[in-house]
Amino acid sequence: MITLYTFGAAFGLPDMSPFVTKAEMLLKLAGLNYRTDTNGFNNAPKGKLPYIDDDGEIIADSTFIRQHIERKYGVDFDKGLDARERATAWAFERMFEDHIYWTFLYARWVDEDNYNRGPRVYFERLPMPMRLIVPRMVRRQLTAQIKGHGMGRHSGSEIVALGTHSLNAAADFLGHKTYMMRYEPSGLDATAFAFLAGALCPTFETPLRTAVARHKNIKEYVGRMAKRFYSDFTEICKWVA
Repeated sequence: MITLYTFGAAFGLPDMSPFVTKAEMLLKLAGLNYRTDTNGFNNAPKGKLPYIDDDGEIIADSTFIRQHIERKYGVDFDKGLDARERATAWAFERMFEDHIYWTFLYARWVDEDNYNRGPRVYFERLPMPMRLIVPRMVRRQLTAQIKGHGMGRHSGSEIVALGTHSLNAAADFLGHKTYMMRYEPSGLDATAFAFLAGALCPTFETPLRTAVARHKNIKEYVGRMAKRFYSDFTEICKWVA
């Protein structure tokens, strides 16, 4: 049995981290049996979630989890795609994870109102005095990471402009297709759904959410994926109605 280490459901989402949701989506797409565990952060080999324990083999990072599943279980998440399509899927995955991610991280952790509505509330489950210490420490660390990445060196309006441009590109690429690449989910959909569902979460009030919500095809796509893979998370379907 595979164990996927997660943060846990939050704000109507399957997990507060899109990377955890991506990893779970990959397990779902592969048809593998798994369980989730929310108590693994302190033992995370790279200091981050997700990671999996597959019969004693520890694999950290959602991309390496994908490679592990493909190698060990013979799953081709891009089955049916030619070389050009595989390259395109990889490029869009990197856009979500290495660009869009940082714009929403800024919106959630640096913006004071969003921080108080989201991350700060999540930490309320901690006992005192950790409830006072840990959120401040994590927020400082993430703010430094956002600045170190380069995204945090821009103004708020510039970050919104960059994020909006990438979100528009995702909508344009999806077009009228059922899923991101074709008519059945591929590896890219594990990433796209995780990030776009998070982008539509109404807990966080940001122009980026407004930008993605303008795209009817994105909302329909997120609703379609949620109904197929996360039918218990009815909040998501309300967001896209």
